Amino acid sequence: MAKSAYRPEFIAALRLFASISEALHRSGFPRPILVGGAAAEFYSTSNLTTGDFDICTPVQPELETIMQRNGFVRPSGPGKLLRGWIHPALQLGFEVVADLPMDGNVDAAHIRLVQPIGGDALFRVISVEDLIADRMGQYASGTARDRLDQARLLLALHPDADLDYLDRRIREESSGDFGLEDVR
Repeated sequence: MAKSAYRPEFIAALRLFASISEALHRSGFPRPILVGGAAAEFYSTSNLTTGDFDICTPVQPELETIMQRNGFVRPSGPGKLLRGWIHPALQLGFEVVADLPMDGNVDAAHIRLVQPIGGDALFRVISVEDLIADRMGQYASGTARDRLDQARLLLALHPDADLDYLDRRIREESSGDFGLEDVR
């Protein structure tokens, strides 16, 4: 097997996420969708790194039941965030952040179904275009100035992105303040 450009702990977390996604799918529920920093790490081959997996799913209780069956626990004790889940073997937290990615503004046809390196289960991830738009929306809010650099890196790594869709999504996420020209 070829050496991966991804961090080993990220690959392990992707494989576990894919396994949980597959179990949820086999139970008749939609696969959860990876968003946020973990999607950025996925699309940047770990040039951007994350400390958690943000997940969207309309079936949070069912997902969390499967996570528990796979060894996830809720952190407890002083100084611990109680919103997410951790797996003792991983150094990354998992948290359901919404039912749908980006308030449902994501074009479902752009959500990708992928298989992690060395795994056989599948998972869903928002498109690189929607991820770039998300980064630009955060940048436009003034709360995350580093997101412009992330958006530019992601576009540079994915020059085959659907530029018309990307421009529309950036404008939507930034309330018209930014467009594709600001990422180039």
